[in-house]
Amino acid sequence: MKHHNDRLCAAALAAAMMIGAAGCASSPKAPETTAASTAEAAAETTAESASENAADASGAAASTEAHKEGAIRLAGLKGPTSIGMVKLLDDAEAGKSLNTYEFLMAASADEITPKFLQGDLDIIAAPINLGSVLYNKSEGNIQMAAINTLGVTYIVESGDSKELKNWADLKGETIMATGKGSVPEYSLTYLLRENGLDPEKDVTIDWKSEPTEVVASMKENGKGIAMLPQPFVTVAKTQISDLKTVFNMTEEWDKLGTDSRLITAGLFVRKDFAESHAKELADFLSEYQASTEYANANPADASKLVEKYGIVKAPIAEKAIPECNIVTITGDDMKKAASGFLNVLSGLNPKAVGGKVPADDFYYVAQ
Repeated sequence: MKHHNDRLCAAALAAAMMIGAAGCASSPKAPETTAASTAEAAAETTAESASENAADASGAAASTEAHKEGAIRLAGLKGPTSIGMVKLLDDAEAGKSLNTYEFLMAASADEITPKFLQGDLDIIAAPINLGSVLYNKSEGNIQMAAINTLGVTYIVESGDSKELKNWADLKGETIMATGKGSVPEYSLTYLLRENGLDPEKDVTIDWKSEPTEVVASMKENGKGIAMLPQPFVTVAKTQISDLKTVFNMTEEWDKLGTDSRLITAGLFVRKDFAESHAKELADFLSEYQASTEYANANPADASKLVEKYGIVKAPIAEKAIPECNIVTITGDDMKKAASGFLNVLSGLNPKAVGGKVPADDFYYVAQ
């Protein structure tokens, strides 16, 4: 069994390395969003290389030997996916939380995916499509407990670029972006199409390897149009004085009036843990929501905690938090929005979600 588990973890690592953390970076030179920007390519690798080992995933995930009595083993990634929990972590350190937590802050998903599959972690904050991939590869032993981050990407422009007032104004323009073959590309493709533009004919998308390249190009050329994630939008505005946000892609997605929402990440739990620790999970979700609300209502104070936990420096965090779309959406609202989004991803590339859209049991809804 251990041999099979190791093979499954290796396959999942391929997904983790490219699915990574969606959103904020720990520094402008080491964008966590770069990992998110290459998301589904990893999911594709996992979908192919791990399929023969899927049957063994349940056993790997069900292992709970290392679980310490009373402590929830929680992990997150450096970025918006973890900003929402900083007050919870701080309260836990002070002994003021309902649960006891053991927390791992990771720079990339490959640090936590094997532990999660092997049962050494109970709950993780991770990109939504990674959760879908792991659900498929574990034969349904991974569940989504909440949406914790909506979209973090924005269309920005600088210099004497064409003044953009609506999507039609992008026709004939070049858009610099990161994330080819992943969620950023799929979300941009979807929004362009839904707004009457052909991504292959009406615009030119200049794909870069990371957001720093986009910012450097805009500075060098003195103008440009780009799709950038937070906190790089915030960082870029400190370097390019006339950079302005044109489209909030999360808001643009919502304007379409569909059942889906643009989602970056969520909270995922092992099904065996959810079944055996229902009260602890309910308390966690309650505390997590309170922590999220604190961060959104008090960005100045929350930013100090964001820096404390090594996510990003406080001055950047304070400005970026209101733009990171940090949320706690659970239950039927989560199921509706997430299933709709995963259906969009699957329609553009089934391998992006691990080969197929998860069934209803993917969504944890407290009874």
